[in-house]
Amino acid sequence: MRLFRPGFLAGWLYPEAIFRIKTTEKVLYLTFDDGPDPVSTTQLIDILKSYDIKALFFCDGRKAEKYPDLMNQIRDRGHLIGNHGYNHFDGWRTETVKYINDVTKASYLTSDKIFRPPFGRLSKKQKKRLQDSYKIIFWDIMAYDFDVTFGNEKSLRLLQDKIRPGSIIVLHDTVSSCCNKIIGEFLTFTVNSGYRFELID
Repeated sequence: MRLFRPGFLAGWLYPEAIFRIKTTEKVLYLTFDDGPDPVSTTQLIDILKSYDIKALFFCDGRKAEKYPDLMNQIRDRGHLIGNHGYNHFDGWRTETVKYINDVTKASYLTSDKIFRPPFGRLSKKQKKRLQDSYKIIFWDIMAYDFDVTFGNEKSLRLLQDKIRPGSIIVLHDTVSSCCNKIIGEFLTFTVNSGYRFELID
């Protein structure tokens, strides 16, 4: 079963986390997980530049360490970097001390202020340890662009149908994602629909 929006339970489990920005204005927030990747991220930041749109990249610590020049390119283009852990651990399956140490290790390469839990999974103990130091950001729309069985057109239609003022959108700058195949059409649609994009501050 695919959940395009986090359910009520997620809001109850993580009341301090951010899922959507409260606003009545037609503003959207683009975020990307699991990069950087030398092919897909490079293409993506060029696409974003052509639309003059800035985004928040939640980077995998291992890849950030492997591609420091690409991390600099992301920052130089005016995008923000977020922490997505070093080893992409599932919080529900990882002991708290190990999980926190992993986030801390990634913080030196990514961010020590903004964090998104891989898989959107975080235990109560992990959340308690992290929430004083990090702004924890989830999402309002999951497009399943990483799921090759879902399909490009379904991901695009989902984005077009589900956006609303304040939506935080999660996509993936990885080779297996269809993000770069649909992002241009999606951005054109949103701009033509009167939306603008801002960074989460």
